[in-house]
This record gives sequence, C-alpha cells and structure tokens, in this order.
Amino acid sequence: MNMQVLALAFLATAAVGGIAWVFLYPMLSGERKAESRRASIGRADAPAAKQAEKSQRSRREQVESSLKDLEARRAQEKSVPLNIRLSQAGLDWTTQKFWIVSGVVAGVFFFGALFGGGGLLGAAGLAFAGGFGLPRWALGFLKKRREDKFLKALPDAVDVIVRGIKAGLPLFESIKVVAADAPEPLRSEFLAIIETQAIGMPLGDACSRLYDRMPLPEANFFGIVVSIQQKSGGNLSEALGNLSKVLRDRKKMKEKIQAMSMEAKASAGIIGSLPPIVMFLVYLTTPGYISLLWTHPTGQLMLVGCVVWMSIGIMVMKKMINFDF
Repeated sequence: MNMQVLALAFLATAAVGGIAWVFLYPMLSGERKAESRRASIGRADAPAAKQAEKSQRSRREQVESSLKDLEARRAQEKSVPLNIRLSQAGLDWTTQKFWIVSGVVAGVFFFGALFGGGGLLGAAGLAFAGGFGLPRWALGFLKKRREDKFLKALPDAVDVIVRGIKAGLPLFESIKVVAADAPEPLRSEFLAIIETQAIGMPLGDACSRLYDRMPLPEANFFGIVVSIQQKSGGNLSEALGNLSKVLRDRKKMKEKIQAMSMEAKASAGIIGSLPPIVMFLVYLTTPGYISLLWTHPTGQLMLVGCVVWMSIGIMVMKKMINFDF
C-alpha cells in the first residue's frame, strides 16, 4: 500500500514538473522573450536587407550604363571633329588657321620639290604629304604627348583628392586643391571641371566630360567613379583609392609592354630608315645614277610605289607591336 502511494506521488510530481517545464519555464527563463526579440529583429532587418539589395542593384545598373556610355564614346572616337582634336592637342587654334597652316606647308613642299628638279608628279606627292599628312601627324604627336603628361600626374592627383576627403574636405574643394597645385595639362583639365560645375552642372557630369577633352580610359574611370558616387552614394575615398591603385597598375603594365616591344620597334625603325639612308648615300657618291628616280617618269612612278609599300609595311609593323589594354 505504501509502495502504491509512493508510486502515485512520484507520477503526480513528474506530471506536474513536466507541465511546469513546458508552460512555465520559457516564461520564467526569458526564452520566449528572446524568441520574440529575434523575430522582431528579423522583421526589422528585412526592409534594410531589401533596401541594401535595391541599392546594390541600382549601383550595378549605373555601372552597366556607364560602361555602355564608354563603348559609345569609343565608337565615336573615329569621327572626332577637327576643332575637338585641336583642343585635345592643347592648341587654341581655329580650324581655319589649321587649314591655312596646312596649305602653307603644302605650298612650301611643292615649290621646293619643283625647283629642286623633282618633277610635277613628285612635287604634287610631296605637297600632299606635307599639307595633309605632316600637320595631322604633328597634331597626333602633340595629343599623345599631352595625354602622357596627364597620365603621369593623374594617380598623384587622385591620391591628393583621397587625402582631402579623408581629412574632411568636400570633393569639390579637393578638386580645387589639385587644380591649384597640379602640373599642366592636369591643372587646366581640373580647372575646366571647376568652371563647368560653377555654371550649374552637377559635379558628376562635369567629371564625366573630362573624357571628351582627354579621351583616355583612365579619365573615363575617374568620371564614372565620381558620377556613380554622386548618384547613389558610397565610400568615395575608398573608391578613389582603388582607382589610384588601378591607375598605377595600368601604368606599370604599359611600361612593361613598352619594354617588351622595344626590340621590335627598334627593328622597325632600322628597316624603315635603311632605304632613304642608302638613297642619300648613293646620291652623294653618284648623283646622276640615282637622280633618275625623280627626273624620269618611270623613276617617279617607282619612287611613289616604294613610298607606298614602305608606308604599308611600317603601319603593319606598328599595328603588330602596339597593344591595347
């Protein structure tokens, strides 16, 4: 009898303890409150996660849009007007002045070859080369030299902007610092950004227009970074710091490619300069033998053919040793 009472008491106690464990322990221990807090935090984090995903999608769409603009600009590079090419070369000439100078150069080459005994056909060929080819070559040379100076100073300028932003300066004031202390042509280009922004254009669009005056991928990268930050926000100092690293890496790659292709360029220069040097030396020793090339009609035709084939060979070799990256 005592054993039955004890068994029933034990079972009743276990049943009461189980019921208390199931229903009372979560409330007394705070477990239910913790679950409700976790649920509320999860509900609060859901809109933030959706907002972050939406912001990331917006930035991705803006990057894609900017890259499409880059491709469109590269497609338009083939038909750049002459006045823009003059500004890209750093000249303040008008198109009329350029054509006048080209005409004067063509006239000098024509009369110089005509009075030198080169014949009418040779004089016309030299006039065409001097009036049409030489000024455009000089324009391309000035443009390339100006772009090299710009690329040399751009990474340091971006570093100055990054330090200014980290020190608490606005982006516009940091660009002013670069425009005040940077060498040419970087100074004039950043001054153009400041002037464009001063007349009411947004700073992102003003930086994007840098590519129109300086058609380089590095300039377009700078415009894209600033434009996207102005539209969607973000850590600008970190983005510009990464851009500075990319610019320096591209500069190292360019120098490495230049060193690797220097042998081919030297070979092209030697092969291309041998025919005119040999012709000049033959003219010094036996002028009557070589003068048939520009006094006789067949010789003039042969000379024009040699110039054409040599030019084609030089352009093919130049295409082979120039790398786009």
